[in-house]
Amino acid sequence: MTADDAAAGVIRVAVADDQAVVRMGLRALLEREPRMECVGEAADGAAAMALLRRTRPDVLLLDIRMPGMDGLATLRAIAADPELRGTRIVVVTTFAVDDYVFAALQAGASGFVLKDSAPDELVNAVRVVAAGEALLSPAITRKVIGLFGRHGTEPVEGLDTLTPRERELVAWVATGRSNEEIAKELVISPDTVRTHVSRAMVKLRARDRAQLVVFAMRAGLTVST
Repeated sequence: MTADDAAAGVIRVAVADDQAVVRMGLRALLEREPRMECVGEAADGAAAMALLRRTRPDVLLLDIRMPGMDGLATLRAIAADPELRGTRIVVVTTFAVDDYVFAALQAGASGFVLKDSAPDELVNAVRVVAAGEALLSPAITRKVIGLFGRHGTEPVEGLDTLTPRERELVAWVATGRSNEEIAKELVISPDTVRTHVSRAMVKLRARDRAQLVVFAMRAGLTVST
């Protein structure tokens, strides 16, 4: 992002999808937004990596099923490259939820949207993820939790350093609720939720809220109701 872009609050977005018509539609959608810019398109993972290195966008809209280097391989390659880890990734998919979703979360995706989503939902996805939040609806997280249940729990480094309150709030984050929704459920202020969640992210070295969800699932943290 250039100094002018930063001052104007412009979100720079790249698109990776093997279907030209999808890329065209996403570009048109982004370019009609006053504070968004489409910095380029790619038809496969290898081209997406080259595009990211060249343009350093804030957000990548990424298809999972692409020929050659697919979306999952691209996610893992981005996560392994320290220079590209600042790019937030939204998986744009034609299917709702299957094993790809949890794999994509583990590989570094910050959110998911369907290709047939309303235009304002796609634009909102870009804004939410660019702000460092996760785009995980309660419906998606419930299904992903069910998928992960088949794999069992595993140790999460730093989990034992969390306070009981922080563990509780990490479990709530894994339900897909926002800070405001969690605050309402627990009858506390959103700022209190935000503080505890931020501290938990630091202790667990979570890249963003989506990775915090993954850690919660790995550890088997659940909300007591």
